[in-house]
Amino acid sequence: MMVDPWNVFTANFGSVAKPYTAFVTLLDMVMFFGVSFKVALARKKYKVEAPHTDGPVEFLRIFRTQANTVEQMVQHLPLLWIAAFAMDDVFAASFGAVWLLGRILYARGYYRKAKSRTKGFFVGLFVNVVLLLGALAGTIASF
Repeated sequence: MMVDPWNVFTANFGSVAKPYTAFVTLLDMVMFFGVSFKVALARKKYKVEAPHTDGPVEFLRIFRTQANTVEQMVQHLPLLWIAAFAMDDVFAASFGAVWLLGRILYARGYYRKAKSRTKGFFVGLFVNVVLLLGALAGTIASF
């Protein structure tokens, strides 16, 4: 008898209810690890010790990219998953992938110049509005 308290080796892999949305969520997490790691590197480069969050403008742009990504994920992830269950897995994952590309565009722009983040921000905002409307419509239709 194999002892596997966390069900790691005996789990039924491949049985995720919404695999596309799950995959996009994992990609979101990879992106988030990336922007977080960039903050750690920037702290070292610009000598900004924790818990301080003030430093040169170059550091602040990197730090705010990570902080804004957290702020956006708080609304994005619930909308993504509710849309996946209320509408469709592919619908949610498709818009989730566009949101991810928007966040990458946002980060790349913000790293260069603060005003360059606008396009990526509006891509993410548009996607979250679409996911909200889809989640709302699907949920209301289920009553």
